[in-house]
This record gives sequence, C-alpha cells and structure tokens, in this order.
Amino acid sequence: MSLHIEIEKGGRKTLIVRLAGELDHHTSEIVKAKMEEALEREGSIHVILSMKDLTFMDSSGLGVILGRYKQITGMGGKMVVCDIHPSVHRLFEMSGLYKIVSVQDNERQAVSSLEVVS
Repeated sequence: MSLHIEIEKGGRKTLIVRLAGELDHHTSEIVKAKMEEALEREGSIHVILSMKDLTFMDSSGLGVILGRYKQITGMGGKMVVCDIHPSVHRLFEMSGLYKIVSVQDNERQAVSSLEVVS
C-alpha cells in the first residue's frame, strides 16, 4: 500500500495534514518535503496531523513527525496529532511520542485546542 497525503489550510496559521496508508522509509521523505513546502507557502506555524487512515508507521515516520515538531515549535507554533489509528497507537506509546506532542481525539477538538493558542 502507498501513502496518500492531503494538506489544507485549516484556519489562521494552521495546516491540517491528513495521512492515509503507510508512512515508512519509502514515503517519509515525501511527507517531510510536502509538509515543509506547505508550511513555507502558507506561512503556517501550527499543524494538525490527522492519522485516522494511517494503517502503518515505522521509525522513519516517527522521525518525520519529530522533525516537523521541532521545526514548528522552533517557530513558536504547536503540533496536534489526532485520530490516531489503533495500529499506530502502540508505536506512539513505545516511542514516548505521547509525552511530547499534544493529542486530541478528532480534528474538531484539535482545531479547538489551537484556537485557544492562536
């Protein structure tokens, strides 16, 4: 299976990135490049990463998320991850990512959490 990436402007200075499929060493560079390009193009500093349809992720995917997290927080922004697919949940737990990034149940809650910040 491949990876589908959907990126849209989600409000003032916020990007919503929806990932579907598999985020692994084959697709991680594509995600990194598309997110960096969209952040620059839109002037966004906040990111909502929706993973409802992301059925697989490996350590390369973790690296992409951590890299974008550092980039965003370095600009004074926030990253919120939402709709984490059950198959990716365990990797988040084992890696300690839940201790670093903000997690919400769904996109609506993620947007609301960022509206308080903006």
